[in-house]
Amino acid sequence: MPQSPFDLASRVREFRRLHESGCFVIPNPWDPGTAAALERLGFPALATTSAGFAWSRGRRDGAVSLEEALAHFAEIARAVSVPVNADFEGAFAVEPERVAENVARAGGTGVAGLSVEDSTGDEAEPLFPFDLAVERVRAARAAIDALGTGVLLTARSEGFIRGRPDLAETLRRLRAFSEAGADCLYAPGIRERADLEQVVRAAAPKPVNVLAWDGATVADLARIGARRISVGGSLARAAWTGFLAAAEEIAQRGTFTTLGGAVPGSALNGRFAG
Repeated sequence: MPQSPFDLASRVREFRRLHESGCFVIPNPWDPGTAAALERLGFPALATTSAGFAWSRGRRDGAVSLEEALAHFAEIARAVSVPVNADFEGAFAVEPERVAENVARAGGTGVAGLSVEDSTGDEAEPLFPFDLAVERVRAARAAIDALGTGVLLTARSEGFIRGRPDLAETLRRLRAFSEAGADCLYAPGIRERADLEQVVRAAAPKPVNVLAWDGATVADLARIGARRISVGGSLARAAWTGFLAAAEEIAQRGTFTTLGGAVPGSALNGRFAG
């Protein structure tokens, strides 16, 4: 049975323990059903995905509101008994003061951790200026400290997935984010082993999250020094791939052969209680 959402302290303690040593996978569900299924598979923690959630609402990634995101975090946290990390995008704010306000609200949803990124959502200027990006992390840290819950703060530098793949600048930002109070560092999109090793060294002694890709293995990423491995919106994309293949076959050909490979309803029922 899922724990009470008021049992946040034990979730935070467990989430922090997971970041102390070793390497763990933190997959990304997008609704209570996928969260419950991942918990049953034995994953020790979960993380929301802004993209997966947005697609489930019929939106593009980045097109959900603050209120929708907060309700989503609370819903996922209530659906499972393991720690949940919230993909809080850019904290739905620009100014550090507003970042602090919104982080405080996110920290009250029952999540054990949350991430704040330096992406602006503007293709022309995809990253916040360095000083502002650092102040935003510092504001998030202060907001979490004021809550007194110990929610784990991950700071993300998005250059490699936002058209600014500059390793030196990414390392500079990660070091500054660490000094500003981030508990965990994350630069999604980096795949070269040598680059990832530099990220791990730059973040040390803080743990690093790595975004998995086809061809990577848990063992390889653990050897590089990753403490946490997430998959972002990839599981959601995999699910959409199956759905669209079946639906497009019906719409375009009037046949149903793709449905023959679907998981039986009885098998799905067996994964859920009640």
